[in-house]
Amino acid sequence: MAATIFDTPQALLDAVGQELGTSDWTTVTQAQIDRFADATGDHQWIHVDVERAKAGPFGTPIAHGYLTMSLASMFLPQILEVHGISMGLNYGVDKVRFPSPVPVDSRLRGTGTLLALWREVSGYPHDPQACLVNFYNGGAKMGLHRDEDEEDFSA
Repeated sequence: MAATIFDTPQALLDAVGQELGTSDWTTVTQAQIDRFADATGDHQWIHVDVERAKAGPFGTPIAHGYLTMSLASMFLPQILEVHGISMGLNYGVDKVRFPSPVPVDSRLRGTGTLLALWREVSGYPHDPQACLVNFYNGGAKMGLHRDEDEEDFSA
């Protein structure tokens, strides 16, 4: 699906309440989980020990919660594009929960709805025209959907 395009930051600010769209599907593989474990040092058996995880509570390894959260970096450019800016930065997250496991080989996609945002002059010394667009707690909804059952993993 094509990204929702905003020609200016103001157009984004004016779009509160708008559904932004849906990303392409991606499959969370064991190799991806293993690489994430190596990158973060989180080698808990439920993620990386396939045989032990088969006998565990989910019957298979599950992705790290932070791995699934980090997929927003892949999904967001597929559903949202803002022109008239020099760059986009990850400003942070206020509230994240991982209510459902993501078993290995799950197919996921992201969806987005712009709930609220505001303009804040950032004061970057190199660009006095720079601004941050902040997503406050509950200000944006990014959902993850599993292909097999279309269960909504929305944050």
